[in-house]
Amino acid sequence: MPELDAAPTDAPEAPVCDTAITLAFSVLGKRWNGMILSVLGSGVTSFVGVRKAVSGISDTVLAERLLELTEAKLVTRAVSEGPPVSVRYELTTAGVELLPMIAQLGVWAQRNLARPLAETAP
Repeated sequence: MPELDAAPTDAPEAPVCDTAITLAFSVLGKRWNGMILSVLGSGVTSFVGVRKAVSGISDTVLAERLLELTEAKLVTRAVSEGPPVSVRYELTTAGVELLPMIAQLGVWAQRNLARPLAETAP
């Protein structure tokens, strides 16, 4: 009896997504991460500065995303003892290398994803 999971021998091999692309989108594909990186591209910023620049993000989600981006070595977190104690975020070299690609993605989105106001009006 033939195995049900076995592919026919004459079937073309299915394409496999590149592991580097998969890894990149596991970080960059999360909501808010691209916007956070873009904001930090303007320079060193506090938590509050990022929150004000990224409209609609909650403090909890922002804290989670900054931690993820720090663990991915795209962002550094520096604590100043104060008083008052302050925390600053900055792009790493790897984060800075992403900025042109993020900007290019924005250009592409404007060309290909934006809809004229007449199409979006009810």
